[in-house]
Amino acid sequence: KQHVLAVAGTHGKTTSASMLAWILHDAGLEPGFLIGGIPANFGVSARFGGSRYFVVEADEYDTAFFDKRAKFVHYRPRTVILNNLEFDHADIYKDLDAIKWQFHQLLRMVPSSGKIICNGADANLPSLLQQGCWTPLETFSCGDREAEADGWRASFVKSNQRRISVTSPAGQTAESNWQMGGHHNLENALAAIAAACDVGVAFEQAVASMASFDGVKRRMERTATVANIAIYDDFAHHPTAIRRSINAMKKRYPGHRVVIAIEPRSNTMKMGVHKDALAASLAAADVIWMYRPDDVGAEFEESLSALGDKLRLHSDYDKLVNDMSVKVLSGDQVIFMSNGS
Repeated sequence: KQHVLAVAGTHGKTTSASMLAWILHDAGLEPGFLIGGIPANFGVSARFGGSRYFVVEADEYDTAFFDKRAKFVHYRPRTVILNNLEFDHADIYKDLDAIKWQFHQLLRMVPSSGKIICNGADANLPSLLQQGCWTPLETFSCGDREAEADGWRASFVKSNQRRISVTSPAGQTAESNWQMGGHHNLENALAAIAAACDVGVAFEQAVASMASFDGVKRRMERTATVANIAIYDDFAHHPTAIRRSINAMKKRYPGHRVVIAIEPRSNTMKMGVHKDALAASLAAADVIWMYRPDDVGAEFEESLSALGDKLRLHSDYDKLVNDMSVKVLSGDQVIFMSNGS
């Protein structure tokens, strides 16, 4: 009997779902939520809530060893966010088309009285929608992307990434300060605002809630500052997410080195599926410390050769950290990237 708001896509699910839950809470709607991370505003990853609204991070990974359907087919949402779509989970799906088929099953379950909120700038979502869409659709996109959506739009005010401007499909415009960074998080915020407005939150209220959103643990979470060296914990483990995190940090702190310590831990990464894209995703970083898992092949190093001298490869955690400790500099923005511990 709940109105389920599901957040689906390859990237940004945890952040978008956390933003959406916070907007609904800030508007006094007491939402329930189930999120694959810990929103800083709540301090917990799940609660039942006190209203009919329930926000769920809708992951496409399989349900169980005896149920190979994507998890999200069990959620029966009335409002769905489609953030983006790329190939991932190579241990479960053989190609992008196999993932699209699961997303198609999700869209078949959304009632005609519901709403689909779709990233209008994503390259792979149009072909998914062409397989069938029987629910009212709204699109969103950031203002400086090549593909401009006709629906929800957002941009940074004066490109300073400290203040955002949002425009609704009806032409309303509102601005808000915020604490996040990066165009990917602007997309996440825009999707969350659109979904919140779909269930009755006032447009200005939804935008204003972004000023008090405190982020998500392990999603570019600043965990410490030591000797003017900033330390971040980030869950990025897909080349697209890695590239976006680095680019966002470069824009937020111009003139500072962005230093990466990364552990390729996902099954997809270890299988070598992303090896051709990994070096390019790291290219904008100033120095990269890479942990080399034992269960990757010899081609792993070859795929990283383009990084040249900026790459330092280690197969021992302690040696990697010791090496970092004598080479980081005051002013560095140091990001630890891993979907493990």
